[in-house]
Amino acid sequence: MIRNLKLKNMLLICSAGFILASCSSKSDRIQEYDRPALYWYNKMTKQIADYDLEAADDTFTSLESEHRNSPLLPTSLIILANAHMQEEQYALANFYLDEYIKRFTISKDIDYVRFLKIKANFLGFSYQLRDQQLLDDTIEDIKVFKQKYPRSKYMPLIDTINARVHMAKAQLDIAIADLYKRLDKPKAAKVYKEKAEKTWTKTEDIKEVEVPFYRAIFE
Repeated sequence: MIRNLKLKNMLLICSAGFILASCSSKSDRIQEYDRPALYWYNKMTKQIADYDLEAADDTFTSLESEHRNSPLLPTSLIILANAHMQEEQYALANFYLDEYIKRFTISKDIDYVRFLKIKANFLGFSYQLRDQQLLDDTIEDIKVFKQKYPRSKYMPLIDTINARVHMAKAQLDIAIADLYKRLDKPKAAKVYKEKAEKTWTKTEDIKEVEVPFYRAIFE
């Protein structure tokens, strides 16, 4: 009897503690608004340091919604983009980079941000023989970068990516040519063989790559 009473008391105490903790947690969440921009920025960077990118994304939303014109926004976008790239979340990285490009076109760091976008796409290749549209888009982005920022300090890395992407494009065309050859369609095979040679003159020098695709130069 006494043992049962003690057990009931323990359960009541635990339940009360849980309810109080829940109320306290809810209260804390309710108070998380109308904070200075620096508060949100510091909270976001701490969450990134703790590898809690989902929470960092939410905190950035608070920063952006409460401080639309804060000078901390451009830096926050770049930090989040790099953090998601570090975790190989390239779609999310591109989301933040696109936001930066859309909102801060005349920024002095715009060439860096456009370089990061090219890098994110480059590292985001999953299958070198399937991502044809991504290859074409990246080649076009590189062409635009070279035209707009010929003196950029990131040009050596852009040139390296450009060479790698063109080799991948040529390798894709070679694979398609071989497929048409096996299907006994010599005309189509010839078209893609010529496309490959136009993209990369010495196609015989291209070595088949392994997944993950061309990431070694950044690791």
